[in-house]
Amino acid sequence: MDDAAAGARTYAGPTMSTSKRGILAGVDRLEIWLHAAFAVLTVASAIRYVAGHGLGDRAPVVLPVAAVLLLCYAALPRVSWPTLWFAALVLLWLVLVLLAPSFSWCAVPLAFVGLRVLPYRAAVAVISLMTVAVAVAWTSMLDRVDPTVVLGPIAVAGLAVLAYRALERESARQRALLAELSEARSDLAESQHAAGVLAERSRLSRELHDSVAQSLSSINLLLRAAEQDWQSRPESARGHVEQAALTARHGLDDVRRVVRDLAPELGGGPDALGDALRRTGERAVAGGGPEVGVLVHGDPVPVGDAVATAVLRTARGALANVVEHARATRVMMTLTYQEDSVTLDIRDDGIGFDPARTSADGVRGHGLAGIEDRVRTLGGELTVESAPGDGTALAARFPVRAS
Repeated sequence: MDDAAAGARTYAGPTMSTSKRGILAGVDRLEIWLHAAFAVLTVASAIRYVAGHGLGDRAPVVLPVAAVLLLCYAALPRVSWPTLWFAALVLLWLVLVLLAPSFSWCAVPLAFVGLRVLPYRAAVAVISLMTVAVAVAWTSMLDRVDPTVVLGPIAVAGLAVLAYRALERESARQRALLAELSEARSDLAESQHAAGVLAERSRLSRELHDSVAQSLSSINLLLRAAEQDWQSRPESARGHVEQAALTARHGLDDVRRVVRDLAPELGGGPDALGDALRRTGERAVAGGGPEVGVLVHGDPVPVGDAVATAVLRTARGALANVVEHARATRVMMTLTYQEDSVTLDIRDDGIGFDPARTSADGVRGHGLAGIEDRVRTLGGELTVESAPGDGTALAARFPVRAS
């Protein structure tokens, strides 16, 4: 982008909106000090000129030009071409310096304004021109060459430019670091989103397995039993069909709850979770299966919806495994309330299994893996003890409030 394009940047509002290439762009509150310094130095230089020369001599030219310079500077919030505006300031200042060298002091705030407005190379060129003008004006006033008059402005201008050049580079480095941080945050957000998607897929997989899949499995068993009794025991077959229809309705309710992401309806009462656990046990063996007992220990405490859902889903999944695989005659579920946790123990007298081989055991392995994942997701612990011929004991401990 050339200087003309840089000059096309607009000044909006009462503050100095500078090109991003300006060395001092973005320095907080600096423009306030620049405005104040420029106004004070311009007025002080005019007073000094009048004090030394009176209202005669060049005063009729110096004072109006100084006033125009201040007015031009005051037009800052309304200009649309900052480069041309700054060029006008420098030209007016050059006229004043040639007429009255005391206005050379105004070069300091003007140089800083140039560093804010212009690109680096253009700012250096303008400041070099201003430095030469100051040295020439003071030398002409002294009628001799004073090394301090020549070298002083050069040294001050050089140090100022180098210092603010270093400031610009540091600012650019910080901007790059911020950009990298922003990019890293964006990548982290994407990773978290992907992890959330995977977690939600896993949750839906567990819910579908423990609700829809188990309901369908129960319906299948009931319909098979009805088919076997259809001729010999029609009343029993009709009961199996009715129970299959009831299980289908319950399965439909479960699907709706999964879709709406709702917790199971626990009902009222001080032991709502225990009552819901009993209903879960009755439904699991409604089509035939082992005897299910439910015990509740401890004083019931309020349990979060997520934990209550997990307890009931765990019971449903475990009972489905028992009915389908364990060949058990009795299952005992124990719900134990503690001050900060609730524990569900499920024991059966079935054929047992080897827990180390469940990952390759088809649906059964998926069910146990889903139960374990659900428990750990809520900050709980799962323990499974079993051996071939010795039945199975499952203990799931949940915090009262999901972590």
